[in-house]
Amino acid sequence: MEWNLRSASEMLSALRAGDVSAVELTDAAIAAIERDDAAINAICVPDFDRARASARDADEARARGEDRPLLGVPVTVKESYNMVGLPTTWGMPEYRDFVPAEDAVQVSRLKAAGVVVLGKTNVPLGLQDIQSYNEIYGTTNNPWNRDRTSGGSSGGSAAALACGFGALSIGSDLAGSLRTPAHFCGVYAHKPTLGLAAPRGMTPPAIPPLPVESDLAVVGPMARTARDLSLLLDVMAGPDPLTLGVAHEITLPPPRHDNLGDFRVLVVDQHPFIATGAAVQAGVNRVADALAAAGARVERHSPLLPDLAEAGRLYAQLLVSGNAARFPMDTYEQLQARAAELSPDDQSLEAVRLRGIVMSHRDWLEVNIRREIHRHGWRQLFEEFDVVLCPITPTPAFPHNQDEPDLTKRRLDIDGVDYPFFDQLLWAGLATMPGLPATAIPTGRSPEGLPVGVQLIGPALEDRTPLRLAELLEQELGGFQPPT
Repeated sequence: MEWNLRSASEMLSALRAGDVSAVELTDAAIAAIERDDAAINAICVPDFDRARASARDADEARARGEDRPLLGVPVTVKESYNMVGLPTTWGMPEYRDFVPAEDAVQVSRLKAAGVVVLGKTNVPLGLQDIQSYNEIYGTTNNPWNRDRTSGGSSGGSAAALACGFGALSIGSDLAGSLRTPAHFCGVYAHKPTLGLAAPRGMTPPAIPPLPVESDLAVVGPMARTARDLSLLLDVMAGPDPLTLGVAHEITLPPPRHDNLGDFRVLVVDQHPFIATGAAVQAGVNRVADALAAAGARVERHSPLLPDLAEAGRLYAQLLVSGNAARFPMDTYEQLQARAAELSPDDQSLEAVRLRGIVMSHRDWLEVNIRREIHRHGWRQLFEEFDVVLCPITPTPAFPHNQDEPDLTKRRLDIDGVDYPFFDQLLWAGLATMPGLPATAIPTGRSPEGLPVGVQLIGPALEDRTPLRLAELLEQELGGFQPPT
């Protein structure tokens, strides 16, 4: 296998053994980008000159006897992270010339670990789509089928990994933005427990990079192997040095088990609000069968599982409620009027989202109480099970859909039946709403040859449990395969 498609762990072993240099790894990655990225458009902001300089510095440091967790490994960074010397636009044309004055916390941690940053990866406008395209940088295509999306909002990072444009990448996840692109592109991603990794500097250009705690959003690692996810998470994890980091350190507990047959897994593959497509169902079944064949306890029903319908509604409300403060007053008043016209009997997700946008702080507190009840339900479930196995979205990567700018009017085809476009976020929200860790893993291909993934949801702050299961399943299922 070519160096640019090797895992970060393999690269580090070779670097430490003297079998390859950081300059050689960097040149191999840049050559792949220059050869292939014109058709994929994953790297929206290349930084090759500084990358080569960083690679030379890494080789010199290693020659002096230094070793750091990621010394000399080429990586990419999602465009939405602040990085000195490069623009941070979030795909918004009015900020095409914005260059931040300091690095995001996670960029600083990557640099301290010794990485070589090749450049930044593409995102949707404002990170607000399940596709990655914008007026500044254009559209990122899926490496497996260029007529289809790579996902969003970390779609550029997922496509870059699949093509060998760097061994690792960092992204973010509020509505599946790590997990969905990984699923669409056939790579790995991990949504950490809420609050585990400091997000400061993964900030819209109009907002100062302050150490604000997020209600739902996280930052996390992406890679071509499950082991590499753990390697990168170890670099990313820890509180912000401006807040809890003054007094706290993070020590994650070890995984609950080290052998595949010891895991207790609950399979959840049906949702009351949306169908599960046949290709995704087959991927879930493939993982469940591998677990059962290895001797793991696999169940498909449990009274301990929190109510999925209520979980979906809570997630929909919490997801949209944070946006209302940034709406112009006239827009907000129009939405209030529309919400007032809804029938009290209308409990569709569209109605729930509309009410959520304009709900009062008092109503939000009530929703938050319901979330805490769900969190407690998950704690009880994880006394009986170690991991929940479920879909990430209902389908493999869908065709590019840019004709309808209003996302609320788009539709998603699931095996010939149309559903509201945003309803595909329900599976991602299953872990996001209670703040649980979730690891996205590839499981194989659809009949059309598209990647299919699933997610492994674990107990809060026990991120190493789904990550370890992902490593073991990688050995059983074969893991990442480059696009053909």
